[in-house]
Amino acid sequence: MTLPVKTRIEAAPNFLSNLGAAHLFFIEQDADSASERFRKLKADLREMITMLSWSPASGHPARFFTARSAQARLRAQTVQQLAAQAGLPYLREYIVNRHIVLYAHSEAEVVLLALKHQRQLTYLADG
Repeated sequence: MTLPVKTRIEAAPNFLSNLGAAHLFFIEQDADSASERFRKLKADLREMITMLSWSPASGHPARFFTARSAQARLRAQTVQQLAAQAGLPYLREYIVNRHIVLYAHSEAEVVLLALKHQRQLTYLADG
């Protein structure tokens, strides 16, 4: 029996920017607990990365592309731009506690594209 090859995982600059924004939000919300909450988020993300390294399709397919309203289609455009930049065929979302990670993948590569809180309507993109 052979073990599957570990998938290469990287974070897009946009994902890192979103992670920084989450940290700043934690500080604004409650400076006393911000460090601990951010540490927990990073630990949960490391656990997700371990899972994705062995099974890149672990998240669920990105569902927002089926939306029919004009507003939803506009929101999906931002995400489509992120996926195009990554050049990978599949878009998925992975739930990490109260956050959702958008990622693009193939069998051999995963690119973390964006991070949002479950209450945010859209993924934010730099520039």
